[in-house]
Amino acid sequence: MSPFTRRTLLKASLVTSAAATLSPALAAGGGLRFDEYRQLDGLALADHIRRGKLSAEEVLELAIARTEAVNPALNCIVEKLYDRARAAIKEGLPEGPFTGVPFLLKDLAMMLEGTVTTHGSRFYRGAVAGYTSTVVERYQQAGLVIFGKSASPEFGGTGATESLLFGDTRNPWNLARTPGGSSGGSAAAVAAGILPVANATDGGGSIRIPASCCGLFGMKPSRGRVPHGPRALSSSLSVIHAVSRSVRDSAALLDATAGPEPGQTLIAPGPAGTFLAACRETPRPLRIGLVTTPITHTPLHPECLQAVNDAAALCQSLGHHVEPAALPVDAGEFFGSFGPIMAMSTAARVRSREKALGRAVTKDDLEPLIWRRYQQDRDNTAEMLYNAERAMEQVTRKMALLQQTYDVLLSPTLTKPPVEIGKLSLNQDNASYEREAVSVSAFTSLYNGTGQPAMSVPLHWTADGLPVGVMFAGRYGEEALLFQLAGQLETAAPWFDRVPAATGRPTVSSS
Repeated sequence: MSPFTRRTLLKASLVTSAAATLSPALAAGGGLRFDEYRQLDGLALADHIRRGKLSAEEVLELAIARTEAVNPALNCIVEKLYDRARAAIKEGLPEGPFTGVPFLLKDLAMMLEGTVTTHGSRFYRGAVAGYTSTVVERYQQAGLVIFGKSASPEFGGTGATESLLFGDTRNPWNLARTPGGSSGGSAAAVAAGILPVANATDGGGSIRIPASCCGLFGMKPSRGRVPHGPRALSSSLSVIHAVSRSVRDSAALLDATAGPEPGQTLIAPGPAGTFLAACRETPRPLRIGLVTTPITHTPLHPECLQAVNDAAALCQSLGHHVEPAALPVDAGEFFGSFGPIMAMSTAARVRSREKALGRAVTKDDLEPLIWRRYQQDRDNTAEMLYNAERAMEQVTRKMALLQQTYDVLLSPTLTKPPVEIGKLSLNQDNASYEREAVSVSAFTSLYNGTGQPAMSVPLHWTADGLPVGVMFAGRYGEEALLFQLAGQLETAAPWFDRVPAATGRPTVSSS
């Protein structure tokens, strides 16, 4: 029985008419049907538009219609830019790999001139961007049609997507569960069929966590691969990319956005060819280290253990060598440096907004957990940050030495399947939050510290239909190798047609 039952709807305080609004027969003006639209990834949509089989206008209107049908239940899109998108198409789109494909920007650190970016915070309510981020300009140059902003928790500060400003974002696979965070709005929108690929960012797992929770592919690029400028407030731990249904959309989008901007000094080494070409190539036999114990020593849920063991067996069947590996990093060592570095960006965002508003932040401006973190960290010294960065360099060296032995490290993405709404809310006490927070950061955050690329691949679903991703991490700068492996896995164990019943034709039970 589908998890989208009448009981689930009532529990979530949703109207029972939601079942009718989620029908796959949805079409834009009687043209392209939703079931046809959902069979196409971003590159295929762009190809159909390029060849005149579809128009950018009808594709956009179907994405808008789908948004209006499912967003009341999911709460994944928090700013609608429909008229702006229509105007962009009317004015003429650049010729690029994704010309005419609908796209969402995450409502965190992504600036589009003249639109609001709240970072999920009441303190930033109504904050209109006076410039456009370099990466957003590259999205536009690639021909993407930006028609909205996707939900994020305040400052990306948790592995769920819930905020006092916008409310809870829900998982299309089960409305009682989180879609993950902090890119949960983007992931929920892609999983629900609103669009095939959407912008995401990752400072501690925020691409890979929602990819795992929503049954999507999520690549965290190497540090320095995609520019943050021209006025970044994000920490050095954060990177920018996307969540997608297909591997090739992720690869082609990274081709379109990678490369330094003026003044950028940390630049990831470029691949020999394109990332899109890499995902079509068969990788050489790889030596893969299987990691089932995170640095936190958090126990694994049986479904996550089964997911990673099945993935290891699949890799072996494809000709790769898999053997157990242990992480050479102590949790205290890592999180003792990770915390002060992450705190820097929160303090910067708060102080930037204080300056813009001409007043000091108050307790009522921030989520309770963010407020407590800010009070604790706002007076961190330059010496603390310097020492944290030097300690992280030692962690990075240890991991680089480990990966002289292994081409790739394989682990679960999370230690448990998607948790219930509220478990990772920033509006609770510290003790309750910390009991759950380790489940989403135990494996993922390490690779933000080291700057390595890592991807969550949707290879497993629980018996009750929840997605569980597995994570592969490569050496710094080696996204191309990960894309090769991802393309091979996608062919061997396809997931593209596996979509949530809750946003297809839901079964509404009378129980």
